[in-house]
Amino acid sequence: MTGQDPRIEELTAAVYEIPTDQPEADGTLAWSKTTMVIAEAVGGGHRGLGYTYVPGACQPLISGVLAGEVTGRPALDVAGSWQAMVRAVRNLGRPGLVSCPISAADTALWDLKGKLLGLPVCRLLGAVRDEVPVYGSGGFITHDSATARAQLELWAGQWAIPRVKIKIGESRGHRRARDLERIAFAREVIGPDVELYVDANGGYGRKQAVRMAGADVTWLEEPVSSDDLDGLREVRNQVAADVAAGEYTGTTCATSSGGITEWLRAAAVAAAHGLQVSGHCAPNLHAQVAAAVPNLRHLEYFHDHVRIEGRLLDGALDPSGGVLRPDQGRPGLGLELKAVDAEPVPDRLMTREGTPDTGVGSHPRAASALARSAGAAATG
Repeated sequence: MTGQDPRIEELTAAVYEIPTDQPEADGTLAWSKTTMVIAEAVGGGHRGLGYTYVPGACQPLISGVLAGEVTGRPALDVAGSWQAMVRAVRNLGRPGLVSCPISAADTALWDLKGKLLGLPVCRLLGAVRDEVPVYGSGGFITHDSATARAQLELWAGQWAIPRVKIKIGESRGHRRARDLERIAFAREVIGPDVELYVDANGGYGRKQAVRMAGADVTWLEEPVSSDDLDGLREVRNQVAADVAAGEYTGTTCATSSGGITEWLRAAAVAAAHGLQVSGHCAPNLHAQVAAAVPNLRHLEYFHDHVRIEGRLLDGALDPSGGVLRPDQGRPGLGLELKAVDAEPVPDRLMTREGTPDTGVGSHPRAASALARSAGAAATG
């Protein structure tokens, strides 16, 4: 660390839109691309990295309002910077979309702090485990049987992940027979010893969700809308499977709740009620902080994010055996944008304006990393 009290010199952001490897959908939404906003905080001769999966409209909020609040502040005082950012967005709407740029900036500041002190984030927070359990997640309703089988065999077979999740609730719960067929198919592929999770993304009604929970599953995620708290309680009280929710309220994800700072608080509230937490997606970002959460259940090893993080970031972790092992030899989050090379950026990498990306307005190291791997087989 250079100097005794390094300051935040700069906070910037860049946007990347990465096409999916094939059309994807769950029970209530379809998509063909994923947008990643990367924030970088500079101070004391180091550069911290954070990110969120959110529309590119969040970029100017990071490089404008939030940068104006944190630039010049002590780089080690992440809590103070978080408070300054939250106060600055009062009239913009703190919950929801605005929480995402705060999340990226906060995570970048934690990464910067770890690098300044030469410690991984899990050690800054106080690690409680060396390995973080994960479950394989994807299982989109758009997958044909060959694609679904290959994905399940990768998770449960090659990587030996002992828990996997598929999407159900197709057509907002109107194709129950196909949901049941897909659950039976998944069980056939993974065998009797792997836990089977399902995610309806709020696609069912209350009684319909209870009927569906009689299938061979141990984890029922968002059987009804997360806004229907009474409905979630009713389903939970009537089924044997664990009922999970919170993804759309921003409480289970450090990329949308308000960053590492706020995710730790949400986990503490859950612990006060005797509950476990499961980290939503962005597994390589969550691994370090999850290692410091006593009441952690697991992290979601989500196909889209695994694919993107493995291509853009150096330091992405191996899920073999169903766990991620945060690298104790790398400070901060243990992640860096991959190095630049001379290969061109393909037309399929698009900017948020929908025009071919020539590298202008995007980080050249990351864009070039994507160019190297365009067209490669998905890893998750």
